[in-house]
Amino acid sequence: MNRTARAFWLSSPGRAEIREEVLPEPADGEVLVRARYSGVSRGTEMLVFRGGVPRSQWAAMRAPFQEGDFPGPVKYGYLSVGEVEAGPPDLLGRTVFCLYPHQTRYVVPVAAVTPVPEHVPAERAVLAGTVETAVNALWDAAPLLGDRIAVVGGGMVGCSVAALLARFPGVRVQLVDADPARAKTAEALGVDFALPAAARGECDLVVHASATEQGLARSLELLAAEGTVVELSWYGDRRVSLPLGEAFHSRRLTVRSSQVGTVSPARAGRTYADRLALALDLLADPALDALVTGECAFEELPAVMPGLASGDIPALCHRVRYGERPSRPLT
Repeated sequence: MNRTARAFWLSSPGRAEIREEVLPEPADGEVLVRARYSGVSRGTEMLVFRGGVPRSQWAAMRAPFQEGDFPGPVKYGYLSVGEVEAGPPDLLGRTVFCLYPHQTRYVVPVAAVTPVPEHVPAERAVLAGTVETAVNALWDAAPLLGDRIAVVGGGMVGCSVAALLARFPGVRVQLVDADPARAKTAEALGVDFALPAAARGECDLVVHASATEQGLARSLELLAAEGTVVELSWYGDRRVSLPLGEAFHSRRLTVRSSQVGTVSPARAGRTYADRLALALDLLADPALDALVTGECAFEELPAVMPGLASGDIPALCHRVRYGERPSRPLT
């Protein structure tokens, strides 16, 4: 008997649907995973949903198990947590994380799944991909003991970076965002908060994750002489102006990029698997639950996604659950 699954597809920019798919039988070296939760990445997935991936980046932006092509129809996503239903005995019944789109069941190679530690709830494990991005960013940024640091942009990635920096001894960390509501999130993560105009300057390091031109300009303003902005934002097909006049050269400022698609050269001996396993272990911290700010059932996702893209449904990580329970707000 053929196994079937239901998958979330972007049929065209701004329009989505759920399709039925036939699954292959798991071969040797493969697992069948039943999804329990998945997460919507507010940055990249919203760009994909709006059709904002530039043609020059279509190949670079492909997700590991993407089907179809940009701008659509395309099956896209990479934050899935599920239970192994078939496969090697040591994985049967295990909760695993996989870089897979939103789908009720799927078959992937064993190497594509990472067991979730027993001390990490499956509900929180959907954050693994975002925390992995934060790990790579901090490998690139290399903060030092006693650094004065600002994180500009309180989205999923920025909050994840701030949460990890809160563990560094002796650093001054401030989360900066234009939305006053992010103050509550910052408090839950154990870091200071400021609106952009009130942010503390003379920073040795600024991590920028707001994906706005204004945020990047403010990041440069917050730096001390010889300071560095680590740019995590991805702007898709938008052009960004940067103020490189005034004191940029005389203060010897640096802007450098960080992107999770490559393991930081500062940790060249680590693999992608090492980085993801570290991210999952860091998710033992219950403070990171503050990053999950919305939830819906899988069947509701086509109706919910436009609201996420427009901002009518405010969220950091929007979690998708697989099952029959009705929707419930998160508090």
